[in-house]
Amino acid sequence: MADLLLEIFSEEIPARMQKRAAADLKKLITEGMVEAGITYESAAAFATPRRLCLSVVGVLEKSPTLREERKGPRVDAPEQAIAGFLRGAGLTKEDLTVKDDKKGKFYVAVIEKPGRLASDVIAEVAEATIRKFPWPKAMRWGTGSLRWVRPMHSILSILSKEEGAEIVPFNIDGIVSGDTTEGHRFMAGGRFSVTSFEDYDAKLKAAGVILNAEDRAETIWADAVNLAFAQGLEVVEDAGLLAEVAGLVEWPVVLMGDIAEDFMELPPEVLQTSMREHQKFFSVRNAKTGRIEKFITVANRETSDNGATILAGNQKVLFARLSDAKFFWENDLRVSLDDMAAKLENVTFHNKLGTQAQRIGRIAALAREIAPIVGADADLAEQAAKIAKADLSSEMVYEFPELQGLMGRYYAQAAGLPQEVANACEMHYSPLGPSDDVPTEPISIAVALADKLDMLAGFWGIDEKPTGSKDPFALRRAVLGIIRIILANDLRFPLERFIDRQLLEVEIQLGLDTAEEKDVYFLEQMVDQIAHHGVFGAAFRALFDKFDKEDKPFEVEEGTWLFRLQASLPETSDSLLDFFFDRLKVHLKSEGITHDVIDACLAMPGRDDLTLLVKRANALQAFVNTDDGENLLQGYKRANNILAAEEKKDGVSYEGEPEIQYAESFEEKALFTALDEGEVAISGAIEAEDFAAAMAAMANLRAPIDAFFESTQVNAESQVVRRNRLCLLNRIRVVMHKVAIFSALNG
Repeated sequence: MADLLLEIFSEEIPARMQKRAAADLKKLITEGMVEAGITYESAAAFATPRRLCLSVVGVLEKSPTLREERKGPRVDAPEQAIAGFLRGAGLTKEDLTVKDDKKGKFYVAVIEKPGRLASDVIAEVAEATIRKFPWPKAMRWGTGSLRWVRPMHSILSILSKEEGAEIVPFNIDGIVSGDTTEGHRFMAGGRFSVTSFEDYDAKLKAAGVILNAEDRAETIWADAVNLAFAQGLEVVEDAGLLAEVAGLVEWPVVLMGDIAEDFMELPPEVLQTSMREHQKFFSVRNAKTGRIEKFITVANRETSDNGATILAGNQKVLFARLSDAKFFWENDLRVSLDDMAAKLENVTFHNKLGTQAQRIGRIAALAREIAPIVGADADLAEQAAKIAKADLSSEMVYEFPELQGLMGRYYAQAAGLPQEVANACEMHYSPLGPSDDVPTEPISIAVALADKLDMLAGFWGIDEKPTGSKDPFALRRAVLGIIRIILANDLRFPLERFIDRQLLEVEIQLGLDTAEEKDVYFLEQMVDQIAHHGVFGAAFRALFDKFDKEDKPFEVEEGTWLFRLQASLPETSDSLLDFFFDRLKVHLKSEGITHDVIDACLAMPGRDDLTLLVKRANALQAFVNTDDGENLLQGYKRANNILAAEEKKDGVSYEGEPEIQYAESFEEKALFTALDEGEVAISGAIEAEDFAAAMAAMANLRAPIDAFFESTQVNAESQVVRRNRLCLLNRIRVVMHKVAIFSALNG
């Protein structure tokens, strides 16, 4: 066995590419080795700014000799067929043997592939890997054809054994593999040779290079925390920045500097964002005041003045950067939020959905309607929605887009607006991801729901739905955000009504330029009907009825928007609602609720009330996971299957009411009683939305149903008794369907 050490040494590799590149190097080299018959025990890959490294332990020194028997054509086959077989096997006819089987005599070729030395295989695989390495971006330099992320300087490639190390020789555009490498660009001398991975790692450290990126990150964080702690401060955690900085240095030296007093009044998030984005600095916070008071920078070398010159240069550059941020902040404060929002009239949201200002108008109107349902003040909800996106036109958000919403909160606070309005400016974007907090204040909830519902209604209205893995407008995230807001705040929210309402609003706004007066009148009347009737079906019927009975300013004619919408919008609404249910299934799967349980609950009335739906699904899932639930489900399936078969055979429905006077056995009469009592208990529990009690009442049906099937033959000789028993089976179905549609369960 031997150990392989491969290092590709180059100019600085971008930090964002290092982790993936190390993983690709490991995958491509080891897979290529194994494919050629060279196995190994373990492998590890590393990256620094100037090198990719692979260590493979327990490498087989030679691939095994392979012997293959390849069956050919029959001995009496045409000569052309035999000649083709010989060409494929690379043999002559004399090399073949003849074997008998039950179909006759066949030629057989015995092909031996001799084993290959590991060094030969590795040289071949390494050269192919380097030449075709999957960099996101690569470059050529000099006169060669080799492409690499940055100019390559050298390749170290050795196999280490007990008796010593040997170079794995190969040549790529004049770069010849060897057993030497370089240390730190500034802190080390010339090249040095290595004999093993352990020797390589130790000599690199002595030459100012920490090979493992995780070790560099741990060093940076530990030193940064200690420096801050010594002054009673704390470092703001930033895992992404830590990983990036660890990819920028080979020998991290942590330094802490001061932030000029001029910038202490800037919002801490502005300081933190500016330093992170432009300078790759960590923010150091005073835990008592929340202010960012110092910064941490990471140098790539030790200096005789302990980093004083580096720190002074960084502070000078930082002063210029923060001066820009201060300029943006002060300029933005001179502009009112209303004026900021007015600028959005010239900003297109989507070429088919109008400007940002038009969208904000729709959101504000919707937030006002949602407000009473979530316990918010309608005036404040509308006010918050009108200014929530105003900061998009601010200079600060133009410079740092990731601060949108947050800066809106600061500008609203500076304008003296109510705190809940300011909070809505920040929180209406939330949640942005599965681990993000959801808004909990009523006004923030109203604006967040309105924002996301308008986004969905708009893109559904122009038929820009997610397809496969493509979701350019993050509509799946918007749906999941609405679901999480509703469930986290235990809201009783009529989702379908607001979907329908907003689809209509989008239609009105999209058609205003070309619409006739009567078209707009019809649509506005329709919006009013949606507010009263909730969903499209009832609203269309009510509106047509209103025009039949009352005086109206226009005639309802075929071909108007009203008729066209009646044909298209209900289908669009159903499609969007189904999209919600699909995302809900994915969301609830992580909580142990299966898709069939949700389907069984979706078939019940009030399915767009997500809070009610999930309460029902939770109770049903808990029930079917019990022995009583599982057995009762089997009883239901048995009753349902018998009914389906007999109804199909007889061509009639057995939905009539069974009569106890035709019951013959004790078990049959007991089932009548149990169903009567169960229906009362279940109906009362469902009305009270006590689904646990409904499930408990339904569990009481298990024993009577089991006893009935064990003792009673449904298809009795008497047709009266048979029909009565089939109606009794239907009664089981009717009572259980008060809880959920059990036929949807897999069982």
